[in-house]
Amino acid sequence: MYRVDLNCDLGESFGNYKIGCDEDVIQYISSANIACGFHASDPLVMDKTVKLAKEYEVAIGAHPGLADLSGFGRRNMNVSCLEAKTMVQYQIGALNAFCIAHKIQMKHVKPHGALYNMAGNNLDLALAICDGIKSISSQLILLGLSGSKLLEAAKIIGLRSASEVFADRAYNDDGSLVSRNIEGAVIVDENEAINRVVRMIKERKVETINGIDIPINAESICVHGDGVRSLEFVKKINNVFKNENIEITELSNIV
Repeated sequence: MYRVDLNCDLGESFGNYKIGCDEDVIQYISSANIACGFHASDPLVMDKTVKLAKEYEVAIGAHPGLADLSGFGRRNMNVSCLEAKTMVQYQIGALNAFCIAHKIQMKHVKPHGALYNMAGNNLDLALAICDGIKSISSQLILLGLSGSKLLEAAKIIGLRSASEVFADRAYNDDGSLVSRNIEGAVIVDENEAINRVVRMIKERKVETINGIDIPINAESICVHGDGVRSLEFVKKINNVFKNENIEITELSNIV
C-alpha cells in the first residue's frame, strides 16, 4: 500500500470575488492550504474555510504569500529575508486565530506562488521562512517542492517537512517547475496528469519538459481547486488512487 497526502489551495475568494469550488473539492482531499489575506482571501473567507475543513476532517495549513493581491502572489518581489520571515509569521498568526476560535490545530505551512518558487531556489530566503514557521510552532510541517531549497532549509532548521509534487505542472531538468509563462507549463490533459502522478508515487520519477527522467519524492500531491474542471479532476484522482492501491492520508501520518 502506497500512502500520499492530497493537498489543495483553498479560501482564495475575497470580497465580492468567488474563486474555486471549495465546498465540493474539500470532500476529496486530505490537506487544505488556506490563503491568509496577502495574495487572496479575507477574514470572512478564512473563518468559513477553517470551519469547512474542520467539518470534513481535512488537515489545515497556512498558505502565506507575497502582498500582491492584484497579481495573486505570482509575481516575484524583492523582499529581504527579514521581510519574508515576518510576513510568514503574520499570516500564520492570522489563520491560527481562526483555528483557535474553532478549536482545531493547524498542521502545516505551504508558501504560495512566487514566495514558494523564490524560496525554492534561495537557501537564505528559505531559512528565513523556516525560522519564522518554527518560531510559532516546531510541530508545524513545512510543505515544499521536492528537491528544493525549502526542504533543505527545513532540515537545517530542524523543522518537519514534506516533499510536494504537482499534478498539473511540467518540470525542468533541475526539478523546478516550468514557468507559467512558457508553453506546456500546465498539463491540461487530465489522464496524462494522473498517470504522471501515479508514476511519481510508485517509481519516484517524473519526465521533464525536455523528455528526461529525474528522481522525485512524492509525499504530497498538489491539485488546484480554481480550474473549470477541478472537481472532476480531484474525483478522478481519488478513483485512480483506489485502483492503484494508493491511500490518501494527511501529512502527519506520512512524515
